[in-house]
Amino acid sequence: MQTSDFDFELPAELIAQVPAAERTLARMLVLHRDTGRLEHCGITQLGEYLSPGDLLVLNDTRVIPARLLGTRRDTGGRCEVLLLEPAVPAGPAATATSPPAETAGSIGPEHWHALYRAAGRAAVGQHLELADGHVRATLVQLLGDGRVTVRLEADAPLSAVLEAHGIVPVPPYIRRKADAGARRELDRERYQTVYARSPGAVAAPTAGLHFTDELLDGLRRKGVGVATITLHVGPGTFKPVKVESVDDHVMDPERYTVSPESAAAIRQVRQAGGRLVAVGSTTVRTLETVVQAHGDVVAGSGRSALFIHPPFSFRVVDRMLTNFHLPRSTLLMMVSAFAGARGGDPDAGRQMALKAYAAAIQARYRFYSYGDCMLML
Repeated sequence: MQTSDFDFELPAELIAQVPAAERTLARMLVLHRDTGRLEHCGITQLGEYLSPGDLLVLNDTRVIPARLLGTRRDTGGRCEVLLLEPAVPAGPAATATSPPAETAGSIGPEHWHALYRAAGRAAVGQHLELADGHVRATLVQLLGDGRVTVRLEADAPLSAVLEAHGIVPVPPYIRRKADAGARRELDRERYQTVYARSPGAVAAPTAGLHFTDELLDGLRRKGVGVATITLHVGPGTFKPVKVESVDDHVMDPERYTVSPESAAAIRQVRQAGGRLVAVGSTTVRTLETVVQAHGDVVAGSGRSALFIHPPFSFRVVDRMLTNFHLPRSTLLMMVSAFAGARGGDPDAGRQMALKAYAAAIQARYRFYSYGDCMLML
């Protein structure tokens, strides 16, 4: 398939810039994959499509306020650093498998992989003042495509500095001006799931943004189980597909963890004939990665670079709840693969997904991270 096969026209006004007034006000388009039938309802009606014995699987990663603004010491020019994940310090003693020497709770120097933007060329040894002077950074390695390794020194534990001075890194299609303080505070609360527990993501698993504790409790009372996995969403989630052939695109690896408790719950539901309902593309990718590697859902940690696109044989996920995604994106390709998973024609799923998107546009659904959602049965 070609990347252009996954293109569609979206009116700019349907790209949600702020979340709904309440999480559970999200609209939900229901796609019946066996017939292509569509229903329009809301996220509060999710329980009507689930049965006792089903298992809802959530991604409990927590978005860190990882975007730091500052200046270059040599020129005084403005710069921006988006922290991605802790890195092994550069040097002859470092190995690819060495763990980070420090943690985000320490006050000593830390090394992180990051995205770096500034006027002028980046160079090893460049010094930066970030977070109103609370963080001093030095570029120690240039990794290409704007990626660097930085050495950070903070006057408090880095996690505390990020909470006080960092900015939540919302996607580029959510426009935020430099003085948009009120909206940035809104992002701190709403660009985060209510069940976020494991800090490490630089983008939210957005299908989960619609849930409240009350909604989850209602599903539990109905007999629907709830389990969590962790996949720390990275900037690769917004990485455009620049190649003509879909098969030539390469996904950026992202860190995941499946706990023993969640793995056992998933296996038990599958053995009992219940349905596994994945909330979000990150949950789908994690579970299908683990099954491909081990033949079943087992506990453990690793990195997923799985690119799900038509045709794809899903081995564990039965239902999927997801937001509406960008044209030509890997996420739309996953949706298309899932839409067509029950038929033999891989292009039928793409056509079904694009038909559902056209219906959502006609009905004025809100798109992307702060938008509405689609349940695929």
